[in-house]
Amino acid sequence: MDENPAPPNREILRLAIPNILSNVSVPLLSTVDTLLMGQLSALHLGAVGLGSMIFNFIYWNFGFLRMGTTGLTAQAYGAQSAEEIRYVLGRALMVSCSLALLIVLLQAPLADLATNLMQVHDDQDQFVRSYFDIRIWAAPATLAIYVLTGWLFGMQNSVYPLIITIVINVANIILSYLMVMIWDMEIAGVAWSTVIAQYVGVVLCLILMWRRYRIYLTLWKWPDLMELKALKTFFRVNGDLFIRTVCLTFVFAFFYSESSALGATLLAVNVILLQLVNWASYGIDGFAFAAESVVGKYHGAADGGMVHKMIRLTLLWGFALGLVFTLIYAMAGDMLVHVFSEDQLVLSATEKYLWYAIAFPVAGFLCYIWDGIYIGLTASKSMRNTMVIALAIFFVMYHFLPIGQPNHLLWTALIVFLLFRGLVQTFWYVWKRGAIR
Repeated sequence: MDENPAPPNREILRLAIPNILSNVSVPLLSTVDTLLMGQLSALHLGAVGLGSMIFNFIYWNFGFLRMGTTGLTAQAYGAQSAEEIRYVLGRALMVSCSLALLIVLLQAPLADLATNLMQVHDDQDQFVRSYFDIRIWAAPATLAIYVLTGWLFGMQNSVYPLIITIVINVANIILSYLMVMIWDMEIAGVAWSTVIAQYVGVVLCLILMWRRYRIYLTLWKWPDLMELKALKTFFRVNGDLFIRTVCLTFVFAFFYSESSALGATLLAVNVILLQLVNWASYGIDGFAFAAESVVGKYHGAADGGMVHKMIRLTLLWGFALGLVFTLIYAMAGDMLVHVFSEDQLVLSATEKYLWYAIAFPVAGFLCYIWDGIYIGLTASKSMRNTMVIALAIFFVMYHFLPIGQPNHLLWTALIVFLLFRGLVQTFWYVWKRGAIR
């Protein structure tokens, strides 16, 4: 651990600012894709939104590879255990390679299942499947990046993930523009650009890690890699995180599926509004990622006082940034919406639902920051349990709220889901403080 740690706020900002810049560049990519498809038709726009959500549903479910790797690595870093730092990386890469192979082998049934669950219309099916059949080949690179960046976050390094993410997204944006606007590849161009950019990111990540962390990149010994107690901890943490993430992605998949059933116009409306939501979510996640790193480090070092201080400070920073996004959307939301589409029907309908995007950052900041705190504590069981409670609340709200207009009902249930998830996590931590796991 650092011999001369920075003051707490400076330590948080040192990690959070690169994370915010890195995270905000992620929705920038989907924003560009949305803009490119919006120039073609509402059908193209909706199809890319559905295709992207399918992969979000697939990959988010494996987000435990990043989260679990960060938490376990940060604790090993805080405990100054170089051997455990090495083997957390080795075990995570072993699992990611196995899962990527499984995804590629099962691509056909995955495509059928996804298009059925998302209620893809016949006129969109060809576009969505074309996108899916190409982008599935990015799976090995995508899961490897989850592990590598998660490990870097655990090592208190948020600069390398920033460089990697920016390079991936800049490459993706340039390739998307060339393939769609110059080479007329339409949806296939958006998909191929993502595949190529992901592999560029893996190569760059390995080069950077070799330069600074080559001491941890020596060959792993098989008996140590498969050490039973460490594997049990690894799979316990990641199994709980997997269940938690399935619940979360199910909520958003349900949201997209119901949006699709409302027709092309309202689907396009929700795709646009979710772009604004993504900007805020990824921005606030910058402080959540910082919480993973610093809370995990001090938890591994058995410094309870600093753990609680970092929890308080990251929650305050998360609220502040959420408020900034809410104010921006309240003042400039109409202008931002007009950037995404020239379809007057879509624009007119979007204005009726804009206030949900305005409310989203303040309603959601709490659960985002608590996610980071729980990951740093490797409190995976508690993360799982609080998410299951929040999922139940979401469906109760959706089925029993007295709101007749389906899209208003969808958005209200989603806002309530985020708000209650943050509150449940808060009360759970207070209740379980000292025994949380």
